[in-house]
This record gives sequence, structure tokens and C-alpha cells, in this order.
Amino acid sequence: MSDNSPVVRVHVNIELSAASLQAVVANAKKKADVDEQGRYRVDTADALAALISNFLQAKGFDKFAQDPDNY
Repeated sequence: MSDNSPVVRVHVNIELSAASLQAVVANAKKKADVDEQGRYRVDTADALAALISNFLQAKGFDKFAQDPDNY
């Protein structure tokens, strides 16, 4: 995303494979702290949002979104 444009948070519905979601949950749990009852202290929805945001930024989504042929 361009460095001079403000960033906004949007909530959307997306389609992704079950395997991708399983990978996000598994990897988020690996990095998370565990409480005294053995529960993971991680919000996997936030982990997924951060992962997708990083992907969009790294892959140049601004340019992709500006191309009318992608719609």
C-alpha cells in the first residue's frame, strides 16, 4: 500500500480454503502464550487479518485495485 495514503480498517467477508484457515490457526497457536489452564491466548481472527494485510501490502494491492481489468 502506498506510504503516503492513510490506512483504514475494513471488515469484509472473504473466501479462503479450509487448509489456509487451519494453517493460520496452527501457526498462531505456536506463537501464542498458554494460560495456566492450557488455553491459548491468541485471537486467530486478528492473526488472519494481520496476515492478509501484510500479504496485500507486500504484493502491491494498491496497484492491483487501480486496474479496472481486475474487476
